[in-house]
Amino acid sequence: MRAIFFGTPEIAVPSLRALAAAADVAAVVCQPDRPAGRGLKLHPPAVKVTATELGIPVVQPTKIRTPDFLAWLTEQSADVAVVLAYGRILPAPVLVAPARGCLNLHASILPRYRGAAPIQWAIARGEKETGVSLMQMDEGLDTGAVFSVRRTPIGADETAGELAMRLGALAADLVREDVPRVVAGELTAVAQDNAAATSAPPLAKEQGRIDWRKPAREVHDHVRAMTPWPSAFTSAGAKLLKVLATRRSTLTSGEPPGTIVAADSSGVIVACGEGVLEVLRAQLEGRKPLEARELVAGRTLVQGARLG
Repeated sequence: MRAIFFGTPEIAVPSLRALAAAADVAAVVCQPDRPAGRGLKLHPPAVKVTATELGIPVVQPTKIRTPDFLAWLTEQSADVAVVLAYGRILPAPVLVAPARGCLNLHASILPRYRGAAPIQWAIARGEKETGVSLMQMDEGLDTGAVFSVRRTPIGADETAGELAMRLGALAADLVREDVPRVVAGELTAVAQDNAAATSAPPLAKEQGRIDWRKPAREVHDHVRAMTPWPSAFTSAGAKLLKVLATRRSTLTSGEPPGTIVAADSSGVIVACGEGVLEVLRAQLEGRKPLEARELVAGRTLVQGARLG
């Protein structure tokens, strides 16, 4: 089996390794290196680093809707292309260039959460289960027929970053076990029920803002969904406060939403529209992340203050 792999971030690395063990990977296609850090030095994406370790050629086109890229892809004579979190929509000529087309590993139980941020939206909306779907790519946004699905429960306190790591491992299982069967014609794809579809659009930084008027359960889910990016945040006085970890509490409060109802050595409790939430870890603008007791000791968070 001769394959091309399209992917960019860390979640795609286990699948690249699995594909390299199961196929002749002719090349890896990923996003260009991006500036990062205080010095804004160019950093290679995680998939590029892994491909280099494996000795696989890497291609990083700035555009894929070009005759040159299509000609290059066609020349690879691949049986299949495997795609996971590449970061761009593939045009129709690219989708049909490999003999068996392009297979996408999507981090949701399709047709739910079609789009760029399925992990974050599943958590934010309080889902208890998610998974990875192996689908035949078409010109729609995650609308192709599905070959197989691996499911997993979502932990009550699991963040988007933590869940992404587990889903990356599930995706690798699909690559090892099901991609060769698809190429061999042993699996049949089932069309999605479009009426049951939900969307998972890209996130913007502003969507990390916490609305303390919501029930504590929803605020907790919001914090988990926005971790590690774009980060859940609120205002503490004149500064922004990133809320990095929270925990549901059985306590109650009649204080207005956003009020810090307790701030001592045992922790920080904030009133919500319904119930209260314990803040475990946070980061004040311009400072390093701190545990709740450190925020209290430094007078960053005090009882009676109002967040947001």
